[in-house]
Amino acid sequence: MLPETKVYEMDLDGRTLKVELGGVARQATSAAMIRYNDTAVLTAMQASKEQSNLPFFPLMVNYTEKLYAAGKIPGGFFKREGKPSELETLVSRMIDRPLRPLFPEGFRHEIQIINTVMSGNYDYSPPMAAMLGSSLTLALSHLPFEGPVAGVVVGRVDGEFILNPTEDDFEHSDIDLTVAGTEEAINMVEAAAKQVPEDDMAEAMMFAHEWIKKLCRFQKDIVAELGKEKMDYTPEPLDEDAVNLVDDSFKERLLKAVKTFDRETRSDIVSAVKEKTEETLETAFESLDEKERQQKVRDAQRHIDGIVADEVRRLIVEEGKRPDGRELNELRELYSEIDVFERTHGSAMFTRGQTQAVSITTLGALREHQIIDGIADTENKRFMLHYNFPPYSVGETGRYGPPKRREIGHGALGEKALLQVIPDEEDFPYTIRIVSEILESNGSTSQASICAGCMSLMAAGVPIEAPVAGIAMGLVLEGDTHRVLTDIQGLEDHIGDMDFKVAGTKDGITALQMDIKVKGLSKDILKKALKQAHGARMKVLDNMLDAIPEPREEVSKYAPKVKIMVIDPEKIRDVIGPGGKMINDIIDRNDDVSIDIEQDGRVTIMHTEMEPINKAMKEIEDIVRVAKVGEVYRGKVVRIEKFGAFIELWRGTDGLCHISKLAHERVGRVEDVVKLGDEVDVKVIGIDDRGRIDLSLKATLPKPKPGEGQSSGKPERGSQDKDKRPPRDKNRPPRNRGQRPPNKNNDKKQ
Repeated sequence: MLPETKVYEMDLDGRTLKVELGGVARQATSAAMIRYNDTAVLTAMQASKEQSNLPFFPLMVNYTEKLYAAGKIPGGFFKREGKPSELETLVSRMIDRPLRPLFPEGFRHEIQIINTVMSGNYDYSPPMAAMLGSSLTLALSHLPFEGPVAGVVVGRVDGEFILNPTEDDFEHSDIDLTVAGTEEAINMVEAAAKQVPEDDMAEAMMFAHEWIKKLCRFQKDIVAELGKEKMDYTPEPLDEDAVNLVDDSFKERLLKAVKTFDRETRSDIVSAVKEKTEETLETAFESLDEKERQQKVRDAQRHIDGIVADEVRRLIVEEGKRPDGRELNELRELYSEIDVFERTHGSAMFTRGQTQAVSITTLGALREHQIIDGIADTENKRFMLHYNFPPYSVGETGRYGPPKRREIGHGALGEKALLQVIPDEEDFPYTIRIVSEILESNGSTSQASICAGCMSLMAAGVPIEAPVAGIAMGLVLEGDTHRVLTDIQGLEDHIGDMDFKVAGTKDGITALQMDIKVKGLSKDILKKALKQAHGARMKVLDNMLDAIPEPREEVSKYAPKVKIMVIDPEKIRDVIGPGGKMINDIIDRNDDVSIDIEQDGRVTIMHTEMEPINKAMKEIEDIVRVAKVGEVYRGKVVRIEKFGAFIELWRGTDGLCHISKLAHERVGRVEDVVKLGDEVDVKVIGIDDRGRIDLSLKATLPKPKPGEGQSSGKPERGSQDKDKRPPRDKNRPPRNRGQRPPNKNNDKKQ
């Protein structure tokens, strides 16, 4: 490393966390190399010098895993990293969420943070190293960042919480929890869990926060030594003319619109006020240039939105009334339906107020799993949930195409929630895909997708462990007063201080996600939100179970049927055959049945009908079947020779029944006992070292009683009736068996 590089270390529960500053990416606004044992992440942060004119805070966080970090070469034709993977997108969002609330309102400088995994070992979490680097580079810079923040991962094995678990730990953990926050409070949570009770999850979060405090203090010590002086930033005040116009002419109308507790009425009035304000400002200040007039219009619209937001928050805090008139813990009207479509394998629709999702489950062969090209050990997954959010769902036109970051994130949350109850591959050997189409949106579409997705799984005949429902909770915090809201809608999400999504079964949580817009959340508020969410989740579950109380016992008639068999791995090549000839013949003979063979000898056979499956399974059983000495089999005579008959025990396996083993009595001709095509019971009496099988038909026949049985063909020696033999000449000398008879041709040869 360069001589000017400064290195800082801390012990993180027995592992070394190291920060290197000053020696890399020196032209960036700020940069750091984070080393967590053998994981290394380069974080480079760049900020624009001038404030942008964008109407939002242009913060962009990127997390990139280079495959060389794990000693891998990318797949595909081009052999280089392409667009961000789903994991990279999710980690980028996860880092962004705790950072964004810690910038002042109205700050518009463009900031780009690029985290590059240079050496990756998921036993030493690259995402958490990237989060630390992102926070530290911001904290060291001149930007008005109110951090630092840090993140950790928590698992639980045998009741004990584990910090940043290894991949092996996760195999036995019932919690996969990522928590981020400041030294004062938690401000982001992402979790998957195996039906873990709410109190246990809250304790896991508190365990995480203790380590977050240590990581934040570690950063503060570095910033105290190397940090730059923060820039002065004061949000520009709204244009006075615009504010006065709105207050004098429209404020009372806006306040009444909020109190109508009707979304459409409020939306129409707000839109009309904005339109009228724009017309008035354009006319009153037509002498100004276009840029100045437009700034007044934008400030007027911001003030209008602020009036609405302030009144909504006031009604919630002071009167306990929400924008649609509901009580704080009241759910919107619920409606659940299954079998929405006929040809799909499973479908369901879930409607909650003005939020509606339809989910479709498709079952496929195991080979249709998703292949993952990343630095982690996981290479594929057989369960997927994809979420689509078309613009018509909110009554708008807009970009329609590949999924955005938000859609990927919502789909991943739903996938986490339902994955916990998906049966093992051995119990249900299918690849499972759910697609959630959002038809209408007014808050918490991700949780509606979970509810609809769960019902579609049950309708498809997937034997899930337990039904899962989801609910979104909100928070309005004013001073020391707070209000927790159940089933938040779009406006409450927008103006509120928390979006807390909780999914689970009746027994516990399977997934949760929390974003805090304020600086943090106390333990008491967290526990209250979890408890309130549990009660709401039970009501949602009841509604879902009215539509479908349990998974169907059979899959749809349009879904593929499946059977699994296990063969000796050494027999795999026999089943496949030279160049795949054998397995292709089996597929062709059985109506293009699908056959997947794993290296461990597991064979999965799939088809829409059971008959081709059973036939294909029988053929494979015959190929891998091994004859055993002493066993009796029913076979078919397929070839006859003078010395015996070849009998096919099953396809591809036959043995020889020697003529001497055809019957108890002497057999002159094989055809006297068996003929081509005959089916007979034979016993295996031997297998030589070349695998040739010796059979005996005689061994399966009852032994004849003394004096019974007739000869076949030539009589056996000594079998003639002694009374019919001619009498022996007593004067004839006995034959000398030790001498050869004289050769009559000897004299001629001599």
